[in-house]
Amino acid sequence: MDSEMKELGRNDGQPLPPPSESPRTTSGKDDRPLLKPSDLSSSASAASADLDELERKYAAYVRRDVYGTMGRGDLPAKEKVLLAIAAVTLVPVRLVVGMAILVVYYIVCRLCTVFKAPNREEEEQEDYAHMIGWRRQVIINCGRFLSRAMLFTMGFYWINESCMDPENECDEQPVESQWPGAIVSNHISYLDILYHMSSSFPSFVAKRSVARLPLVGLISKCLGCVYVQRESKSSDSKGVAGVVTDRILEAHRDKFSPMMMLFPEGTTTNGDYLLPFKTGAFIAKAPVRPVILRYPYQRFSPAWDTISGVRHVFLLLCQFVNHIEVVRLPVYYPSPQEKDDPKLYASNVRKLMANEGNLTLSDIGLAEKRIYHAALNGNSLPRVLHQKEE
Repeated sequence: MDSEMKELGRNDGQPLPPPSESPRTTSGKDDRPLLKPSDLSSSASAASADLDELERKYAAYVRRDVYGTMGRGDLPAKEKVLLAIAAVTLVPVRLVVGMAILVVYYIVCRLCTVFKAPNREEEEQEDYAHMIGWRRQVIINCGRFLSRAMLFTMGFYWINESCMDPENECDEQPVESQWPGAIVSNHISYLDILYHMSSSFPSFVAKRSVARLPLVGLISKCLGCVYVQRESKSSDSKGVAGVVTDRILEAHRDKFSPMMMLFPEGTTTNGDYLLPFKTGAFIAKAPVRPVILRYPYQRFSPAWDTISGVRHVFLLLCQFVNHIEVVRLPVYYPSPQEKDDPKLYASNVRKLMANEGNLTLSDIGLAEKRIYHAALNGNSLPRVLHQKEE
């Protein structure tokens, strides 16, 4: 980067610029990895200095647990013993039970959707979220129960949930016209999805490839996922934004319609930071429910940042106990100024979540995460970094 990525502290009462004002430029200097294999082999001190520099610039993605960067750090003997014991005891059992839960829910979804055609709102968008009657109730109730069962299987035996609404009305709004149209949450791990499924069973925005996955594809359609092609800059991106906005407005008008669950950061962090918010959840001008997730840990961090998927799942299943803390904030009702300016709306919700969740604001995003990953792996940067992200 031409300039250091600033890390913004928590709101001190002074107005912060909306995410779009944050300096996020990409120059030719970023066309190569910041940390090459040759740099690492030159000297231990140089490698350490390079790594320290990376961690300062990309602090929102740095792993600080026992397993270290990319989950490949040197482990003490005690940790190796615990890992070996868990690998031959916990992991096989949890894998079998987790797969059984997934298959059972797939069968439930298959039976409830038999002879039912999915809704098709836009090209390549289809779902069963608007199916009514007993079938829909079975899908929702089984989905919530089995999602919680999956978390339990992974070691999340207790979920510490708190509500910061002084009137203790986090679960229910007295006036239907003020019902939130979307839930917005910080994004730390794929586990976030399981928690929200167990809590409110909302619809998500997912990669288009998810719809084609075995088992998971049908489940995502029953959730009512809106599918996107992340790298696509074609005209269908407006269609996706329109579908999301329509879903939010529909959920706002009718509390029995599936609510949208959006991660406005657009990618995962290590859980200590809050990235700039995209405006997709705020264009509809409807109230939103902010939710803050935390994963307290001692050995392994459940954050999915610089670690591969397979390694992450394995180490997670080796944990004897995992923890989730959830802070549910009151429904946020936009002011007239925020309704006219989605960026202002998104920025103010972000500052509120940072204050209440004791999170540090950072102005980096997905492009910088890819730079960090490429630097750690010594790979050349993907071409997509040269395209402007919306």
